Amino acid sequence: MAQDPTGGQLMSLLPKKPDPLAATFDQPKPIIGVIHLPPLPGAPRYDGQPVEEIYAAGVADAVAMSEAGIDGIIVENAFDLPFSRPEAIGAETVAALTAAGLRVRDAVDLPIGITCVANGVIPALAIAKAVGARFVRANQWANAYVANEGIINGPAGEALRYRSAIGAREVQIYADVHVKFGAHAITADRSVTEQARDAEFFDADVLIGSGQRTGSPTEAGEIRAIQAGTSLPVLVGSGMDVDNAAELLSVADGAIVGSSIKYGGTWWNPVDPSIARRLMKVVRSVRNGK
Repeated sequence: MAQDPTGGQLMSLLPKKPDPLAATFDQPKPIIGVIHLPPLPGAPRYDGQPVEEIYAAGVADAVAMSEAGIDGIIVENAFDLPFSRPEAIGAETVAALTAAGLRVRDAVDLPIGITCVANGVIPALAIAKAVGARFVRANQWANAYVANEGIINGPAGEALRYRSAIGAREVQIYADVHVKFGAHAITADRSVTEQARDAEFFDADVLIGSGQRTGSPTEAGEIRAIQAGTSLPVLVGSGMDVDNAAELLSVADGAIVGSSIKYGGTWWNPVDPSIARRLMKVVRSVRNGK
């Protein structure tokens, strides 16, 4: 595990990065909406649906989010259940996720990110380079944990070398800390604050507090614990909605939202424009200090 034997002093000697959020988004405390794509070709639940329908669903969500005032978008193969381990993600997934990302990029003028689950950071970097995406999400960046897919190792060393090899240094790494879905017995002796320090030490750009499951609320205390171990921006990664947005954004530097802006609060449903607009009204109030 990445540890700083100087107790944090080494981190203070590393060059401070320019604010990655300010470099990507026009607004403070950006809100990034998630496009949960239907099953892609090769996934067990893919039933032969024409790929154009899959891409059209992604574009429809992107347009709805853009019109509601959301600041950025993540395109994710969220319905490729059960997820493959990172090393088993196939070319068919990379191809379809790239095509979906290109359609979304052409439909809206917003910064785009890529998530390729489960923890397919290297495939995501390849897709991001092809699409012109600004960032990828790494559900596990440093250390390891026991996921539904088995033991998942942090890919930071390999992923950053791959990013350099393909000339994609402009693609930022948004890394979850104490990732949702799984057991953390391997790192149980390390606090969330220490794990945040590990993720920064392994050169992530933005950190994410993600709660326990998709849609489950991230607690303000978790965001504070991550902030105690890093100088990087920290996003709420799950569970922010109209009711808790003001509280969470008083602490966090922005948020990733998915389930809470979908019809019925369910992640596999389309975006509900009215709820997305209500959420962004609260966000604007926070930005304006009201």
